[in-house]
Amino acid sequence: QCEEAPYEERRYPAGKWACVTKGEPMYEQSISMSFMKLMRYICKENSVGCYLGMTVPVLNEIHLTKEGTELEREVVTAYYLPGEFQQNPPVPTDPEVHITERAPLRVITRVFYGMTTEETILREISLFWELLGSTDTVLRETYIVAVYENPSIPQRRNEIWFICRA
Repeated sequence: QCEEAPYEERRYPAGKWACVTKGEPMYEQSISMSFMKLMRYICKENSVGCYLGMTVPVLNEIHLTKEGTELEREVVTAYYLPGEFQQNPPVPTDPEVHITERAPLRVITRVFYGMTTEETILREISLFWELLGSTDTVLRETYIVAVYENPSIPQRRNEIWFICRA
């Protein structure tokens, strides 16, 4: 019987992303508001005035407080622009949506299912650290929550990404 590996390492190429940064009182509010802005950009509120196409995962970049016990309020939600728009991204009509070129990324990632709340994310980070043990190869203050399915799906697939140092 094959058991699934508890985590895997991946590399992502550089690319252009549409990003929104929010710092609402609750993590869920920040990602919900940011995602709605990104959806409007994807659907029509852009300089070409048409649907751009959905890509997954949608990334939520988070930072832990100095104590490592809670999330900083500010969350960056990012949508990868489809290939045909990588060279010349449509301009967002919403000034809160920014197009960003992100550097290549190497991550160690682990799957988890269900809702993404501050509580579940902190638990997943903690569990992942237990699995990895003591290591200096990944950042300790910045993490990424990758979301692959619609938030309304109760047992949706998510991943926690630990970012490898350059």
